[in-house]
Amino acid sequence: MATRKLGELTVSAQGLGCMGMSSAYGVHDDDTESIATIHRALDLGVTLLDTANVYGPETNERLVGRAIAGRRDEVVLATKFGIVWGEGGVMGARGDAAFVQQCCDESLARLGVDHIDLYYQHRVDPNVPLEETWGALSELVAAGKVRYLGISEASADDIRRAHAVHPVTALQSEWSLWTRDLESEIVPTCRELGIGIVPFSPLGRGFLTGALTSAADLPADDLRRRLPRFSDANFDRNLAIVEALRTLADEKGVTPGQLALAWLHSRGDDVVPIPGTKRRTYLDQNVAATHITLTPAEITRIEAAAPTSAIAGARYPDTLARAARR
Repeated sequence: MATRKLGELTVSAQGLGCMGMSSAYGVHDDDTESIATIHRALDLGVTLLDTANVYGPETNERLVGRAIAGRRDEVVLATKFGIVWGEGGVMGARGDAAFVQQCCDESLARLGVDHIDLYYQHRVDPNVPLEETWGALSELVAAGKVRYLGISEASADDIRRAHAVHPVTALQSEWSLWTRDLESEIVPTCRELGIGIVPFSPLGRGFLTGALTSAADLPADDLRRRLPRFSDANFDRNLAIVEALRTLADEKGVTPGQLALAWLHSRGDDVVPIPGTKRRTYLDQNVAATHITLTPAEITRIEAAAPTSAIAGARYPDTLARAARR
């Protein structure tokens, strides 16, 4: 696989999001297939593996650690800290210096490694100055526990404040054909500062693959049942966008998901999507998208088929949106 640069960090042009192997999207009882998927990713040249302490919680880091044992030198290992959960499943954030140090040490132990290649602040704590959080993060770099630092779902101002304390290597935020709000201010800020962009949910949490035809397809405990775009009120409107993309994909001989990934790859050489999957079949399809080239005319048609004005529903319900990008 080709490589791209996140700041000074070289990674594969596409990474693997590991969250769904342990949380969020239905049943998570096949660690054997999940580990085989990670091994297959490494065999295909995928180097960037993405996890976080809250995935599971904690179990995903342990799973990734087991999978990379004996293959650590093939991996650019990314994990995160900073999300905390309150009563009623309300998402919050914590970024005090003591918590930064604690979370890093705990993640290192769960992953079974002596350093983390890319350590993200998962959400900005509105009650702790970024200067305190990033001062603690820079100490982790000085101590050799972390190589590079990133930030997730941050505003342009927060990115600048963090970068003033210690170079930000990567921003991880949601970006796909149906989530494009970071393009106006945040992407230009990252490019001004030389920060790479790691889009999560580049397939719209699976919606853009065309595999879902009804909200009833989702398991009862699936996170997506709580998301407005998957609600009964919005599902069919969003499905119409996918069907328009399917027509274009059929013309090109690819899947709708591959077309959506190829579009994201075309956004720039500093963009490294991390589509998630726990199955080797879908991994192979996603990796194949890195070899698809789109013409300017095709990009125009894709964007016309999926205009931002046609997307129905917010990204998150209020309980999850409170700690999303401010």
